[in-house]
Amino acid sequence: MPDGKAALQEVLPKRGQLSVEDTASLVLCKPKVLPLKSVALEKLEALQRAALEAAAAARQPEEPPQPSEEAPQPQPRP
Repeated sequence: MPDGKAALQEVLPKRGQLSVEDTASLVLCKPKVLPLKSVALEKLEALQRAALEAAAAARQPEEPPQPSEEAPQPQPRP
């Protein structure tokens, strides 16, 4: 097998124009860190949570008063 230089022969045109096409290639850049949630979305979720908690608190009925031991008990019939 021939060496690297002898294996490939360079051919240049003697007449005409030599054209070289540049192909577009990807340029990799440093990745940007993006927040998973925006500040506005976090504020909106906090407001929704507060509204749900207020609605749940308003929906719960107040606890009925506990019967005290001093209250008269019904008397059994004779």
